[in-house]
Amino acid sequence: MNMINLTVLLITIIFLLESHVFAKQGDGTDLPPDSDIRIGVKYRPDDCSIRSKWGDKLTFHYVGMLYKNNHVFDSSLERGDPYTLQVGIGHAIKGWDLGLNNMCIGERRKVVVPADLAYGDDDVGDDIHPGATLVYEMELLDIEEVGYDPFADDETYRSYFGEFEPYESPYAHMGLNENDSYESNVEESFDIDSRVGNDEL
Repeated sequence: MNMINLTVLLITIIFLLESHVFAKQGDGTDLPPDSDIRIGVKYRPDDCSIRSKWGDKLTFHYVGMLYKNNHVFDSSLERGDPYTLQVGIGHAIKGWDLGLNNMCIGERRKVVVPADLAYGDDDVGDDIHPGATLVYEMELLDIEEVGYDPFADDETYRSYFGEFEPYESPYAHMGLNENDSYESNVEESFDIDSRVGNDEL
């Protein structure tokens, strides 16, 4: 292989690596399935004295779309019916359990969920392809404190979230903390043209 061909090959490899590493929403690609979750705080009210915690029953609006092409596959706004969920006990995808934690009423977030924290390689119907990275824009409307301690059964949460130290956050291994304000996890390249948090709400 001569020097020119080697140079062209190296440039091509670098281009492909950079396009994958710096993939952006809507560019036709998914994030690697084992990527970290991305949580962007788009709005937080000044009064944030009560925050969601695992075990609480939350009522919220959401718009779900595909990362690769922005196709909206589900929306509580379109149905006009907020969704209610007891968070942190495995009743939803892991990305929701993580993305809805430590949130205050009226707060809006954009949560980018890689496949390993969503549906993995499962085929979930016509709208969500195997390996899909999902994007949720959410607004928390209400918190009902249930009084359930999700850390009471470490084995259950170890099997759900993976290894973690007892009574520490199961997602601490991802650089997150249940008391984190999440400002450090705001993705600067997020498109803030939100569907949640517009005049409809």
